[in-house]
Amino acid sequence: MNLANRITMLRVILIPVFLVVLYLDFPNHVLVGLGVFIIASISDFLDGYIARSRHMVTDFGKFVDPIADKMLVTAAMCMFVQWGRMPAWMLLVVLTREFAVSALRMIAADRGKVIAAAWSGKVKTASTMVCIILMLLLGNAVLDTVCCWVILLTTVYSGIEYFVKNKDVVDWSDM
Repeated sequence: MNLANRITMLRVILIPVFLVVLYLDFPNHVLVGLGVFIIASISDFLDGYIARSRHMVTDFGKFVDPIADKMLVTAAMCMFVQWGRMPAWMLLVVLTREFAVSALRMIAADRGKVIAAAWSGKVKTASTMVCIILMLLLGNAVLDTVCCWVILLTTVYSGIEYFVKNKDVVDWSDM
């Protein structure tokens, strides 16, 4: 396993650590969870940079890296829903977009086409991670509301963009 994939696996391992820390009730547990989330978020950018710059891109990394990102972000948003800081319907919209884009990519792969990450998807991921960090760090009602809407709007926009730019992938007459 190369260095980039090891970093990706570290992120996967950090996800349950992040959740356990947030569930435990000890002084500054949210700040410790924030630290774990930041390390995991940085690993997302680091593994991709290392993989591309050192020509270490693998099928394993292409598959596991985006799943690890989705797991990390979903874990944080599930906690916010549990804490009453994010409406469950917003989380459902985010999850629906993730499943829909993943399905689109699977259909494309079946047809021999690779759908690269769109710029809007990168903006969505970055803004979501920044918003989660802000919500963990500062956590007040106004900031939570603004961050939830930023997450929702960037998610919906990027999802629409994926489908518009790749409308040729799905043969709607098959339905």
